[in-house]
Amino acid sequence: MTKIKRPWYILPAIVVAQFLGTSTWFAGNAILPALQLQWNLPDTAVAPLTNSVQVGFITGALVFALLAIADRISPRILFAICAFGTALFNLGILFIASELEHILWLRFLGGIFLAGVYPVGMKIATGWYPEGLGRALGFLIGALALGTSSGHFFSAIVSNEWQSVIYLSSGCALIGGLIVWCFVPDGPALHKGAPLKIKDLITAIKHKPLQASAGGYFGHMWELYAVYALVPYWLMAWSEAQNYELNIAFWAFFVIAIGALGCVAGGFASLRFGSRRVAEAMLCISGVCCVLSPLAFQFSLLPMLLFWTIWGFTVVADSPQFSSLSAQTAPKQAVGTALTMINAVGFTITIIAVQITASLLESWPVEWIMVLLLPGPALGLMSLRRLKKTDPLL
Repeated sequence: MTKIKRPWYILPAIVVAQFLGTSTWFAGNAILPALQLQWNLPDTAVAPLTNSVQVGFITGALVFALLAIADRISPRILFAICAFGTALFNLGILFIASELEHILWLRFLGGIFLAGVYPVGMKIATGWYPEGLGRALGFLIGALALGTSSGHFFSAIVSNEWQSVIYLSSGCALIGGLIVWCFVPDGPALHKGAPLKIKDLITAIKHKPLQASAGGYFGHMWELYAVYALVPYWLMAWSEAQNYELNIAFWAFFVIAIGALGCVAGGFASLRFGSRRVAEAMLCISGVCCVLSPLAFQFSLLPMLLFWTIWGFTVVADSPQFSSLSAQTAPKQAVGTALTMINAVGFTITIIAVQITASLLESWPVEWIMVLLLPGPALGLMSLRRLKKTDPLL
């Protein structure tokens, strides 16, 4: 294969654009505390606010796959259009929304456009880095973690001025789209993927190595977004119990953002140990954190922050490795179809997990709610053990 010549700035540009383009993802969650005071919303509002984006993302991903939109339109142009779209609907919260239902619809529409940012960003990367995709995925999903966390960071620096969070996150998405539009041409190795096909989907479903890899990913997704949604409530409850004034928005940002470092470190570790082993280690550690949540709630400040640093680092670090494993184990003629459906099912699982756990916020202590996330890592580890048996080389 001819070695691809590429400018040095291509991967950094894609990573920065991915980070900025996904900055609206948790903007609604970041402004929820201020909206609770202004509109008298319950804690359980975190579930529909989180899930409206997830449903939009799933809808967008399926529509893009069924219509093969990323093959009909240049990926860099599609990325830019979708980044502009999610920014626009995010800004709509300021000018249209007067109640929670309005925000939910705007978050849903923004989620549809996010499906043209995160997955399309990975497609752009494959066009430039076909021989080093595993490392590139570590950076790209790390950028997603940073983008997801940015809403909480903006909330931390502007205090209760929630309108500023919307302006900042929308501005970031616009800039991310412009970066790709202006500086990242389609790569020389870019190829047209096949649209979603039922025949290929049936082939993929019956493929045992892919079943095992997907099972690990599904367990990971049961935990991931529920942790992201509930961490501010855990920290707030700890702060009240310990009578300690904690900057909740900043530390929620930190817990999610540290996952970017976990993704990058996991990507490099996979070069030596393999994706399966890295994913197993991360799932195991994050599963232990689920169990330790009630105990960590009794910790003093520094041990508590160390606990959340470890959990934030590991809870998403396995995500790039599952993407790599699914691509490796899927039947060659069904890779695109398999990855589309695995992502759709995975994000559907996040909706169920967030809905169940958030519904308990007013009746259960949040530190015990986190224990309900343990089945995800546990079942994920069992699936990875099956993967080892079906394909010992992974």
